[in-house]
Amino acid sequence: METGEILMELLGIARKNEKVRKAFLETKNDPHPLAAFCRIARDLGYDLYEMDLISAGEDYYAAMRRSTNGGGENSPMLEGEDDYYELFLSDLQDG
Repeated sequence: METGEILMELLGIARKNEKVRKAFLETKNDPHPLAAFCRIARDLGYDLYEMDLISAGEDYYAAMRRSTNGGGENSPMLEGEDDYYELFLSDLQDG
């Protein structure tokens, strides 16, 4: 399962389970938030590690930049850039 699919499933779980939702949101207060986030995901049965999040986010952002105008230096900055973790938390807070 790809990282994006894992995150969508985790988001669905967190929206249905307040305890899980709070646990994910509390990771932002951890000294190592990505590690804490991935630990919760693994406890829920998903094989997710920090480098998975970082790599998937960077790959997505690079693809977006390439699609805007070839990915040159003048490509516009995209809000959120490559941070799937922050996007996930934002979705949890909003929803």
